[in-house]
Amino acid sequence: MERILVTGLSGLIGTAATPALADRYDLTALNRRDVDGVRTIRADLESGDPIDAAFEGIDTVVHLAAKISDDAGWNALLALNVVGTRNVFEAARSNGVRRVVFASSGATVSGWERSEPYKAIVEGRYEDVPRLWDLVDEDMAPRPGNLYASTKVWGEAIARHYAQSYGIEVSCLRIGYVNDRDAPSDPRQYAVWLSQRDVVQGLLRAIEHSPEDGFDTFFLTSRNKWGYRSIRRAETRLDFSPVDEAEQHR
Repeated sequence: MERILVTGLSGLIGTAATPALADRYDLTALNRRDVDGVRTIRADLESGDPIDAAFEGIDTVVHLAAKISDDAGWNALLALNVVGTRNVFEAARSNGVRRVVFASSGATVSGWERSEPYKAIVEGRYEDVPRLWDLVDEDMAPRPGNLYASTKVWGEAIARHYAQSYGIEVSCLRIGYVNDRDAPSDPRQYAVWLSQRDVVQGLLRAIEHSPEDGFDTFFLTSRNKWGYRSIRRAETRLDFSPVDEAEQHR
């Protein structure tokens, strides 16, 4: 079986994905605490614990570990989301890992929500949205809306460097809004929601994907009527096919 190492497996997305990952792969967690039923190597990326040995013999790394809010403070965001991400890629490089799936974020483009028509969409002013408008896609410039989002832009840049310089295959997943409730509850969430089973599907597709140029970036959301981020690239290149829709929860 292919050997998969997942950082941050005990988080929300990792917990949702664990059954499917454990069923398909030889799974190891690189985590601050033990993950029930999964071989775990304990390390704190934020504190700079040594991690190189965890990558020996690994085929694919899925890097989920991150601070996900500005509330964590700049030092913690820098330590885990930037320095920790660089350390994961460096350990992957030094151990000959062939593929890394990096959990980026749709927040890398959340700054577009300050401009129309995206502002109207996330505010629920649907009557002000023109009949035809452009979706935000992966070729448009990032517009991070906060420091957390900025660290994810940094993470994508680190990922591209390692892909281009060392031949690691990298897929960056710009993950939408995933929550414990597994349902949207306000206008913005209806635009960017991603169900737990859809994010698991996206992860599985990315683990099996070989980017044509060694590096690729994908938006992942569920099939949302008022979604402003294009998932066309994920549909065509990853064969991603969302099964959930935000409007089911109106």
